[in-house]
Amino acid sequence: MPSALHLLLVFAGAGLGGVARYMVNVAAVMFTGPHWPWGTMTVNVVGSLAMGLLAHVISVRLGGSPEWKLFAMTGILGGFTTFSAFSLDAWVLWERGMPVAAVGYVAASVGLSILALVAGFWLGRVGFGA
Repeated sequence: MPSALHLLLVFAGAGLGGVARYMVNVAAVMFTGPHWPWGTMTVNVVGSLAMGLLAHVISVRLGGSPEWKLFAMTGILGGFTTFSAFSLDAWVLWERGMPVAAVGYVAASVGLSILALVAGFWLGRVGFGA
């Protein structure tokens, strides 16, 4: 069972990450217009870069501190973009010498997520007549 401190760290970090994501999206629309999802792409790329940096720094420099992982990686980057966690998972599989599993994970995650989104739209239309 997670401790109250751990839950608080994730909660606080996710709030900060969510606000940062919103601000990036607002800025992207202001500067580039609404015709391409630049904000989403930006948070996914920046979040993945930050996840790699933090995964290394927290593991090597901070001794793998679970509190920093929860606050920065699960919290801030989880609120900013879950794509960063997805990217880290794929890379860890690759680094473990499992390239087929890594590619399969990427393909399955993206493919199934898009299918689930379409199914959600369909359920919303059928269930709510919209």
